[in-house]
Amino acid sequence: MESSMTLLSAHIQFLERLTNTMLAFKDTQLALIHIPLPLYSSFLQSILQLLLPNESRQEHSAFNYGNGAVQPPPAWPYEHPFVNISVTPIECSVVCSRKLANDIFVPALHLLDPKSRDQVSITSEDYVVMQVDGEGLDAGQRVLELTSPLALASISIFFITTYFSDYILVPIRYKNQVVHALEERGFIFEDQTSSYVNPSHHSRQHSSPESFDVRPPGTPPPATVSELQTRTFAALKRRNIIPTVDSCLRLVQCAGRRDGSNDMSGGGNRSSMASAADDALHLGLVKCLISPPYPKFLSLTLTDTEPASLLLDHSLLPNFAPDILLGSKDDFLIPITLDLRDLSMESTGIICGVAGRLVGGTAGQLESAVEMSYLSTARAGTVMVAEDELKRALGALRGAENGSSTPD
Repeated sequence: MESSMTLLSAHIQFLERLTNTMLAFKDTQLALIHIPLPLYSSFLQSILQLLLPNESRQEHSAFNYGNGAVQPPPAWPYEHPFVNISVTPIECSVVCSRKLANDIFVPALHLLDPKSRDQVSITSEDYVVMQVDGEGLDAGQRVLELTSPLALASISIFFITTYFSDYILVPIRYKNQVVHALEERGFIFEDQTSSYVNPSHHSRQHSSPESFDVRPPGTPPPATVSELQTRTFAALKRRNIIPTVDSCLRLVQCAGRRDGSNDMSGGGNRSSMASAADDALHLGLVKCLISPPYPKFLSLTLTDTEPASLLLDHSLLPNFAPDILLGSKDDFLIPITLDLRDLSMESTGIICGVAGRLVGGTAGQLESAVEMSYLSTARAGTVMVAEDELKRALGALRGAENGSSTPD
């Protein structure tokens, strides 16, 4: 009886933490762009234009950074609902509105020779982005709780952890199914008026024949997260996709400073102090993006509701003036990379499988689970863990890959 009451109490506490987590879709339709690193310089002008306001984009045909002149945005936060620019050891990945993709990336694509053009991809399907706010769950548990119902429903997603919030990108055709699956788990959507649809009406029968499936043909879908994890890592192993670590990378999670004098709507007058801080942040970002031949590791998320959020290699920190960035500059995160270039973008279960192994597979009677965050890019997945947790994290992931239930 006492054991049952303890379980009931734990379940109630868990639901209370979920209730503190709010979700909301941003009003934008996004394209995902994959750029191979050797072609980064061909798209540098396009990437820099994402940092410019519309007025500057219309007034200046090119972004001139050679003479040191930088035209800053009118204010942070950003003018568009959502943009992510990520440069990793695997690729350059850009998430932006369909209009921006057509306006500033498609023209650059058309300037390439046919062979190079075929290496770049811009999704034909639009995506929507969901912002996750809440402190009820730690980062790793939040990733697992958000992704597991979507993975079990065979919905492909992209997950981006930032300094302030988490963001989930899903194909627009699955939006209502996502809402239904997460609300069934206790999550709450702000201002959600979407009508629900029967998930069976959105089957994956029309997926690409290269789509990643965690189960052999003819077998039923996984019923539990544990079963999903096992199938996910078995499928990754069949495709020789293994977690890798670049020992030279040390990442810092940081952000632009919140300032009450900043006008969150992008208009109005800013104080000279706020203006100087914003201009310094913008200049630092431009310096990072033009680092030859490309930044070692940089992920920049810009939204219309929050200051800029960055995940970058510590070697890029000198590009920013002192006291411009929020966050510790001494707590390093180590990236563990999954190269997914040989998989379809409709792959499912990977994020949930990885989070499940790190949240559940590293927790013992005397040790807590490894803390993790996650960055999805167009063709890769990156797990970030603290330096002192790297060995445990790799043990769990590689143990799962080898079919073991315990770390190596």
